[in-house]
Amino acid sequence: MTTHILIIEDDPSIANLQKDYLEINHMTTTIEHDGRKGLKLALEKAFDLIIIDIMLPNMDGFEICKQIRQHKQTPIMIVSAKKEDIDKIRGLGLGADDYMVKPFSPSEMVARVQAHIKRHQTLTSDKRDAQQILEIENLTIDKGAHKVFLLDQELTFTTKEFQLLLFLAEHPNRVWSKEQLFEQVWGMDVLDSDVSTVVVHIKRIREKVKATHLADIPIETIWGSGYRFNK
Repeated sequence: MTTHILIIEDDPSIANLQKDYLEINHMTTTIEHDGRKGLKLALEKAFDLIIIDIMLPNMDGFEICKQIRQHKQTPIMIVSAKKEDIDKIRGLGLGADDYMVKPFSPSEMVARVQAHIKRHQTLTSDKRDAQQILEIENLTIDKGAHKVFLLDQELTFTTKEFQLLLFLAEHPNRVWSKEQLFEQVWGMDVLDSDVSTVVVHIKRIREKVKATHLADIPIETIWGSGYRFNK
């Protein structure tokens, strides 16, 4: 099956660089330079992954990411010249699976794309098994349906939030460092700049649980070490 990537990037030289490296690695690409048109394409057609720049004409990458996440769980990578932590935290908070800063290594970009697609395909294939139910106290995780329930109330998580919660729940009572979680859930060797990705996703999981006013998910921060799911 052909892997199809959507690139929403207004700089033709960067878009073509991404296209060349992805197609060398046997992936089909579609390029859109306009933000609003890129969103329309992302919602209307099926892609295996979407690469989005932030600074785009007519609609910025943050808004595109937000609107895609309201309808689809397609893996999203933000590739942007905006390198401030606040931009990365915002992008990940809106549902992006990854955030790379320009200039980037094309070979690293390809590796990250492949890792995200592989993880997403694995998760999608697991949905066929409707018997994969994990129950821990007030928490129920339906791996087959990709659903999470807290005291019978369904919570909505992005793909990476779901994968991170599931991994911790399946490996309880052990402290996992941020680097280990990044490697296990994102499927890539960790870089110093990637550690914040895990922190943001843990924060988002806790916020969504807290907003229910029902109960807590037992993810404990072990200061200086990482996180532990207590069972």
